[in-house]
Amino acid sequence: MTAPRVSVVMTAFNREGYIAAAIESVLKQTFTDFELVIVDDRSTDATLEVARRYERDPRVRIVVNDRNLGDYPNRNHAATFARGEFFKYHDSDDVMYPHCLETMVRFLSAEPRAAFALTTSRPWAGGPCPMLLTPRLAYSREYLGHGLFQVGPACALFRREAFFELGGFPIAGPHSDGLFWVAACARVNVLLVPGDLFWYRVHSGQHLQSTEALYDNIALDRHFFLVLDDPACPLTAEERELAKRNITASAVKRLLNDVRAGRLALAWVRFRNSGHSMVDWLKYSRPPMRRFGAGSPVDPNGEYVVP
Repeated sequence: MTAPRVSVVMTAFNREGYIAAAIESVLKQTFTDFELVIVDDRSTDATLEVARRYERDPRVRIVVNDRNLGDYPNRNHAATFARGEFFKYHDSDDVMYPHCLETMVRFLSAEPRAAFALTTSRPWAGGPCPMLLTPRLAYSREYLGHGLFQVGPACALFRREAFFELGGFPIAGPHSDGLFWVAACARVNVLLVPGDLFWYRVHSGQHLQSTEALYDNIALDRHFFLVLDDPACPLTAEERELAKRNITASAVKRLLNDVRAGRLALAWVRFRNSGHSMVDWLKYSRPPMRRFGAGSPVDPNGEYVVP
């Protein structure tokens, strides 16, 4: 059997109210050389029954796990079923716009230096897309500009081999994607493609909307701070100091929000587990200094690179 160009991988657990729209949005893509692999993580509602309605489409393949793996273990497991040159996660409660695959495949195919492409729910700051980011540019955008590593797995189109060479997602809870971007973008180039290619649905059934997610996020914030002292960090010494100031400003803002909301226990846990020493708090607790165009490719004249 000839492998498709793209494998769309959908992990699912208890999404009976949303998965039909998610599947249909994939099947309506203007780019047609794809397969859709749905990996059900032992749903206890009618998710699997809804998904099976689409098995008559030869592009749809359904896998049912022997046991519940959990979110990121299941994402890594599901990736092993992908056969395409490229693969893309699509969450079972999101909606992919018809031009999503066509746009991402076209740009990533034209840029062999990039291991994967990223989109987001809004336009990228600083210049036109596509933008090829080296590790230094990616870190500059995250730490000195307006962010990069907060995107979810569904924002990426991977070269399948590159994803496995990068080791897949670490198993570290609901923010494993953030840890992946930090590690991956220190090693490989990433291509930013136009935003608003899919709709990210927000609903009460998501873990990220829960109070527990606030505690889970502490480990990610800690890692974002401590990685600046890693020898693999591509920023200069001066840039690392400014990055620590910006990260600390965000930490202080979260602490104050916790206190104002009466989440004193959370504020204490956040303070104790931030990765900051008392010297760090005193040294870096200053207003942030972020630049709109940080992390954007520019030409020798300092102008944004036009693709």
